[in-house]
Amino acid sequence: MKIRNLERRIVIVAMACLLSLPMVSQVPLFPTPVEVRKAEGYFMVGRNLQIGSNGGYAALLAGKLGEELKEVSADTRASGEVFLELNELAGLPDEGYTMEVTPAKVVLKASSAAGLFYAKETFLQLAETAGGKIRCCRIEDAPRYSWRGFMLDESRHFFGKEKVKQYLDMMASLKLNVFHWHLTDEPGWRIEIKKYPKLTSEGAVGNWHDPKAPAQFYTQDDIREIVSYAAERHIMILPEFDMPGHATAVCRSYPEVSGGGEGKWEGFTFHPCKEETFEFISHIFDEIISLFPSPYIHVGGDEVHFGNQSWYTDPEIQQFIKDKNLGNEVGLEHYFIRRIADMLASKGKTMIGWDEIVDAGVSPEKAVVMWWRHDRKHQLVKALENGYKVIMTPRRPLYGDFVQYGQHTVGRFWDGYNPIEDICRFPEPIIHLAQGYEDQLMGLQFSMWTERVADEKRLDFMMFPRLAAVAESAWTPAKKKDCSLFMQKLPKFLKLLDRLGIYYFNPFQPDATPEPDAPDKDDVLKNG
Repeated sequence: MKIRNLERRIVIVAMACLLSLPMVSQVPLFPTPVEVRKAEGYFMVGRNLQIGSNGGYAALLAGKLGEELKEVSADTRASGEVFLELNELAGLPDEGYTMEVTPAKVVLKASSAAGLFYAKETFLQLAETAGGKIRCCRIEDAPRYSWRGFMLDESRHFFGKEKVKQYLDMMASLKLNVFHWHLTDEPGWRIEIKKYPKLTSEGAVGNWHDPKAPAQFYTQDDIREIVSYAAERHIMILPEFDMPGHATAVCRSYPEVSGGGEGKWEGFTFHPCKEETFEFISHIFDEIISLFPSPYIHVGGDEVHFGNQSWYTDPEIQQFIKDKNLGNEVGLEHYFIRRIADMLASKGKTMIGWDEIVDAGVSPEKAVVMWWRHDRKHQLVKALENGYKVIMTPRRPLYGDFVQYGQHTVGRFWDGYNPIEDICRFPEPIIHLAQGYEDQLMGLQFSMWTERVADEKRLDFMMFPRLAAVAESAWTPAKKKDCSLFMQKLPKFLKLLDRLGIYYFNPFQPDATPEPDAPDKDDVLKNG
């Protein structure tokens, strides 16, 4: 009897898997839409397809289809037309869209330009994966979170304009909409500031594994070009200017604003008391704000204790703590953060900082918190209880410098690592902590720190296919997300990466994609 019951269960599971396969093969979309209703018949995409629009993107769609369908026979006849309809009165959610596919016509409809753009991206994915033969269906779609981000650290290692553009293209396809650009830190300063040229002539020299590497940075014209490129893809760029710690590249360029530090942490912090420090920062903000239209500026605010040893012995700093009744060096750190928040508010910007800023007493009206310390869940709860809006980017599972397979030898571990399945399941394991505060969760992002990522091949390997799972968790509602089905259709995404020439880790054949070399092959970090 037990054997028969087991056999019956196996048959049921097998049937369920078979029934799910048509859905997966016909709608291999990344991220998974909210609602897909299939219908009979197919729409054929040919080279003579008619494309119209009242809201733009028709020419862009035509050009992309020409690239995607090069292998389609020139005499393949399209079955009708595609129309992109922008209708602000349609009442669709911001960034949401509908798609109606019939044998004669495809109608993409949205109430916002971003929604129409994402409808276009969905159609492109369908056309590419189906080889131009699209199953008739109706799709209704809108994002779970408004903040769907990816952070790239270019202070540790610099990758350049063309690589950033390639990643912006991938983000757009996956409906990710925030590129958090980590341009300043200890190893190098990567953005031209006209008022302070030594930030690039001296501060841009070196990287994480070679302190004498030639200076690499983005000119202001480069920045404008990339910001415009991102905006065309409905991606906001969030610049990060670290303070009061992680300021080593600044302080070696302009020692007069340095707050000291010892050993390898020399020059790690800004001087927290000098008025010229705040004037210096204010002038840099002015140039950054002129380049980035984002309503937010990220200022870091983390790990100050690594290199503030001089704060404890400097007579001027100690007297300042007493005069301002700050209590101690932590109080001084919080004073600094509050002052920066006020400075940015006076310039019309909202400060974003890592979750240490929750303890600084900054008004929730002036700051947004990025929760990153996965082992300090209480900090997430505290941020929410204190009224802050929060972006989730915990080290586990959303840091890209963690390994993604147990046999990998380079990267980080912390009681485990970050396989793609864990990213797909997020944020459900911790979402109960935000019960009652759901409206304060802006979204999530994948953060790629590059200490052990020195070239494009290794960067791609650590990024993909995990970025697709990030998009799934950021876009698809929890009740519609099925990680087992996501993994079933993932091979379609891997084929796209093959076609684009992007190196990646294959979770189905882990030994087929060897781990690329890194700057320090034996440097495996645990719980750090």
